[in-house]
Amino acid sequence: MSPSAKHHTINYIEFAAPDIARAKQFYSTVFGWDFVDYGPEYASFSAAGAGIDGGFRQSKPSEPSGSAAPLVVLYSADLKATEAAIVAAGGTIVVPTFEFPGGRRFHFADGVGNVLAVWSE
Repeated sequence: MSPSAKHHTINYIEFAAPDIARAKQFYSTVFGWDFVDYGPEYASFSAAGAGIDGGFRQSKPSEPSGSAAPLVVLYSADLKATEAAIVAAGGTIVVPTFEFPGGRRFHFADGVGNVLAVWSE
């Protein structure tokens, strides 16, 4: 799919887990998902097995339970323009843009209680 065809679509989902190895074992045993490790605190799975690309990040014991909710990640062909549109519509950036293997992303609050992320290559 071209970048313009996936612009602003749900592209990735991220779950929090206090024990990445246990999460991987559970999802591989029950659903047959395969994982790629990105260090001890992150493992990804692919749409080929799960229906959508996603991953598990290691949650911290001090995190409030609401922060352990899945993180829906949208794709943007123009990260800066999407960030500007979010702010202009009354959303707030809760995690500034950062780089990760494969791209950049930021997290935003939509003003009605939801936090999502947006990424781009």
